[in-house]
Amino acid sequence: MELEALSLGQYSFVQNGYSFGFAVMAAATLFFWLMKSEIAPAYRLAVTITGLVTAVAAYHYLQIMLSWNAAVDITSGEVIATGKPFNQAYRYVDWLLTVPLLLVELILVMRLSKADTIKKSTVLGGAAALMIILGYPGEVSSVGGLRFVFWVLSMIPFVFIVYQLVVGLKESISKQPKSVQNLVQISIYLVIGSWLFYPIVYLFPLVGLTGGAAIAAVEIGYTVADIVAKAVFGVFIFFIAMRKSQAESEEANSETAVATPADENSVEGEETSKFS
Repeated sequence: MELEALSLGQYSFVQNGYSFGFAVMAAATLFFWLMKSEIAPAYRLAVTITGLVTAVAAYHYLQIMLSWNAAVDITSGEVIATGKPFNQAYRYVDWLLTVPLLLVELILVMRLSKADTIKKSTVLGGAAALMIILGYPGEVSSVGGLRFVFWVLSMIPFVFIVYQLVVGLKESISKQPKSVQNLVQISIYLVIGSWLFYPIVYLFPLVGLTGGAAIAAVEIGYTVADIVAKAVFGVFIFFIAMRKSQAESEEANSETAVATPADENSVEGEETSKFS
């Protein structure tokens, strides 16, 4: 990555983007973990993983920001490379850890059977990890043809994941409470929509964006996609868990209310028989 191709404005814009990404992920982590106690025990693991995703992302955004700052010197008013490389691997390590977990938290909050949860989490998580691994060689390559080849390869598991989310989970979604079915659908389309950012941004250098403009567009594009896919998606997961918790609590209370009069009548009947 030729950072000297950046203008000072482009460099600062990307730096501010990293800073904003770190702040959003850190704030989201605190929100999810502090509010976890408001969720029913059955859904707390999903919310815990949601916070873990944003925590891992916050750490890596801090590392990316530090690496970005160390890679250049701007004291002269120009972007001058220091000789220290900008570590692009931080972003891919982050994705390798968080992208499979994003799918796992969706499966967990849906509360499928144990067998389905294990199967779908393993299949979708494995496909997500493969997608990230196949994308990395093209990301760090300066050869356009090689970048395109790995884009095509990484799109294979991507298409499989989209199919599983839209078609494979259709029956499971229909079994969700009415109050959360729309939220689950929106969450799935949010995942797909935000993930579409990545392959599009990946191709920026191949569609005419060169030099500093290409670098800035790719880095800002990835940051926006990360915020939507992790923090915003996490908020939807939290509200699904909250609504399901409330629905189950109300159902339990109504069952208790129905059972109580019957118990009282039984007691009254026993007392009447004693005096008769």
